[in-house]
Amino acid sequence: MVKKSVFFICLFTLATFVGNAQVNPDGKTYQLNLQQCLEYAYANNDSLKNARLDIESANYKVKETIGLGLPQVSGTADFQDFLKSPVSLLPAELFEDNDPATPAAVPGTFVPVSFAQKYQSSLGINVNQLLFSGTYLVGLQASKTYKELSQRNLTRTKIQTEVSVTKAYYQVLVNSEQLRLLDANLNQIRKQLTETTELNKQGFVEKIDLDRIQVLVNNLSTTRENTVRLLALGIQLLKFQIGMPVTDNLIITDKIANINLDLTTAIPTDTTAYRKRIEYGLLETQRMLNELDLKRIKSLALPSLAAFGSSSYQYQNNRFRNLYDIKFPTTVVGLRLNVPIFSGFQRLNQERQAKITVLKTDNILNTVKNG
Repeated sequence: MVKKSVFFICLFTLATFVGNAQVNPDGKTYQLNLQQCLEYAYANNDSLKNARLDIESANYKVKETIGLGLPQVSGTADFQDFLKSPVSLLPAELFEDNDPATPAAVPGTFVPVSFAQKYQSSLGINVNQLLFSGTYLVGLQASKTYKELSQRNLTRTKIQTEVSVTKAYYQVLVNSEQLRLLDANLNQIRKQLTETTELNKQGFVEKIDLDRIQVLVNNLSTTRENTVRLLALGIQLLKFQIGMPVTDNLIITDKIANINLDLTTAIPTDTTAYRKRIEYGLLETQRMLNELDLKRIKSLALPSLAAFGSSSYQYQNNRFRNLYDIKFPTTVVGLRLNVPIFSGFQRLNQERQAKITVLKTDNILNTVKNG
């Protein structure tokens, strides 16, 4: 609200400086009627551009969600240089020999032995495939509903833009017609002022009558100046609504006398007409998303199943130059089942919160329906 107030204050200040000078020699000049203004807005209004980008983003969101169910492949590689090799302690009895000259090992003593090679490296690939997940299935439904929500939002933005552009356009027409009428009245009053001045010089009219006409001329002149500023403000506002640069020039080709308003349209009596409102449709889509979120939370109690596999090569050697001479392959495949058992009542409380969100959306829908 504050941003809008600042915008209109700045715009009114600009209009005050512009005054009668509506033409910018450095900008492009457009002569547009209402339909042409709307078409210009469809292509250049920033809100509509963002709404279209939201649809494009929603398409990518759907593809992202689908990608969670496709195989997930990753590669790994590592290299290690043991500056200090790990040591294991083995019982000393294992190292006894048959030489009588060698004293027998004392029971309970250990000999430090290192089994690690100084240089080690590995190369591998991992594959994971989701087989079943309740949250994934709900996520697919939610992503498509989210895409529908962005499309409805584009429709709403388009309607709002049409309303804003039409209001601004008609306001320019009204101000133009008001300026024309003021000019006609001023010309008439000025002629009357000239005639009354001559009659006053000849003594046929009182000075107070002349002063009254002069005051009327001054008031009309002030009103005209204000109308000129409002007209400049209206044109700038119309350019803002359609997304036209402020440096370009806009000329309105319609006249208010040529506008046909249908005043015979009856008030609809259909009690289900609210379903045709885009605002109601948006809330319905939002409610679907809230219900899917509740369904997703419930699905967290279901087990999930995934398949996995990995294959790698291990390399070990005490000499770096011979590290990759011999490889030791390893391959493993398997299934991983995850069964939720107890989560500290987190899922239960999340489910209750999601139910409350659905109920709140129902209340908002009822308000919009009555409205």
